[in-house]
Amino acid sequence: MTIVEFAEFLVTHLAKEEDMVKVKDYETEEGLIIEILVPESDMGRVIGKRGKIANSIKSLIQAKAYNDGIKNVKVNIDSF
Repeated sequence: MTIVEFAEFLVTHLAKEEDMVKVKDYETEEGLIIEILVPESDMGRVIGKRGKIANSIKSLIQAKAYNDGIKNVKVNIDSF
């Protein structure tokens, strides 16, 4: 399972509108950027109170990246 598939797996199981979740990755000079896009209606479920769920998602993705040997991973969660 790639890191993008892993991120999509995590977020789709949290969102009500699973088919609307989009995960993209971009390679930059600083490292890998993973962009998670969810519908506005699901932002509260993905972020959680005080950002606890979002921080957990980021931590899990960074742990997966570490296991895969990927350095400098940044995770952005945004709505559309």
